[in-house]
Amino acid sequence: MSSRVRLVVVMDPIEEIKPAKDSTLAMLLAAQTRGWQVFYVEQKDLWLRDGVAWGRLAPLQVFDDLGKWFVRGEPQPARLGEFDVILMRKDPPFDTEYIYTTYILDRAVLQGALVCNRPQGLRDMNEKVYTAWFPECCAPTLITRDMHAMGEFLREHGKAVCKPLDGMGGRSIFVLEQGDKNHNVVFETLTGYGTRYAIVQRYLPEIVSAGDCRIILVDGEPVPFALVRIPTSDDNRGNLAAGARAESRPLNARDRWLCAQIGPTLKAAGMMFVGLDVIGDYVTEINVTSPTGIRELDKKHAVDIGGLLMDAIQRTMSAA
Repeated sequence: MSSRVRLVVVMDPIEEIKPAKDSTLAMLLAAQTRGWQVFYVEQKDLWLRDGVAWGRLAPLQVFDDLGKWFVRGEPQPARLGEFDVILMRKDPPFDTEYIYTTYILDRAVLQGALVCNRPQGLRDMNEKVYTAWFPECCAPTLITRDMHAMGEFLREHGKAVCKPLDGMGGRSIFVLEQGDKNHNVVFETLTGYGTRYAIVQRYLPEIVSAGDCRIILVDGEPVPFALVRIPTSDDNRGNLAAGARAESRPLNARDRWLCAQIGPTLKAAGMMFVGLDVIGDYVTEINVTSPTGIRELDKKHAVDIGGLLMDAIQRTMSAA
């Protein structure tokens, strides 16, 4: 490893981000502050040739400036394994193209790069299904194609949240109460008439008063403040993309217990930057693909979460 760390970021088009809120930009600013050299690549510019992972990489400078937040140089082909660290920050959808990209990044790992988050973990840890590995941390949850079973679950709990397994940003989230005549069409829509899996969770009323809390784990350890997303009065969804209001609070004892149950497993799997979604006492999602929340918490509490991540990356590289 050279004395100057060389970092590659895989992300969506940087010209289209919202710099005031973008967590990837916060990470890149933290890396640049440390004197690291940053390179930019989009998913479409990655490939494998004879088993070697390649990318068309552009040198990148970033700025904490809402009017001009980047300058990108001329892209050149380069072997990904020759770089020190790769940040995989491509947003969902988690589709077959995303999976193919993780295969390319797997080869980069074998050829010498540290990839954050680890590609195998990105494939294995569906953000909704992976909660099943920690049932003691979660409210009652059903993952099924069976629409009758979904109806029985709703009758058992009286009120439930129903979601697709591949959604993000609050898309296609339904809240149903027992007796709602729309429940059959919701189950049909989510499961494609029983051909796709969907998730049903017991409704947690704490979301109305206490919000949907995002807890960020850096290398298995929680940031001491949670980002609280309060739904609007005419919406059930605690997603900023769906109009929720952002607040924050210190972690409580239950939060820390949840993190203690989940964090070590994530750390061991190489998942260095993860967002736990918590409503009341329960984890509802484990976000591993491109979790957000850095900018809001940094602004409110000056915690420099991007810096915490770069420090963790540096420790991991030094220990290798």
